[in-house]
Amino acid sequence: MTATPFAFRVHPERLAIARLAPDAAFPDWARGAFVSLTRTPDELSVVCAERHVPPELPQARGRVALGIAGTVPMSSIGILAALCGALAAVRVPVFALSTHDTDWLLVEAGRFAEARAALRALGHRVEGELPVA
Repeated sequence: MTATPFAFRVHPERLAIARLAPDAAFPDWARGAFVSLTRTPDELSVVCAERHVPPELPQARGRVALGIAGTVPMSSIGILAALCGALAAVRVPVFALSTHDTDWLLVEAGRFAEARAALRALGHRVEGELPVA
């Protein structure tokens, strides 16, 4: 278990993780209350509400985001390892996103109940329900 139990909030819409070419422009369809754009030498990854992502793009749809409420100090050690380890123990794949203030765990909607149970078993609170498709 991590040293301090966290409260997780569930983002209220289903997300998609799309892949574009590494030199692609940031797309205008990447919008909404939850957007992440990450460029590496190999790809541009876009996370946003699945309703905005063009269907012809390579993507993983139906993701639910569970975010640690509040600010997690950047000096923290082992938080993602512990959280991802708990999900791995119940065989729930996770796509982790870190922001300046906190961490988000994206899981398949069909595995949401298992992910929530695994986090609760560590003593964390999960506030929110599975977003409707």
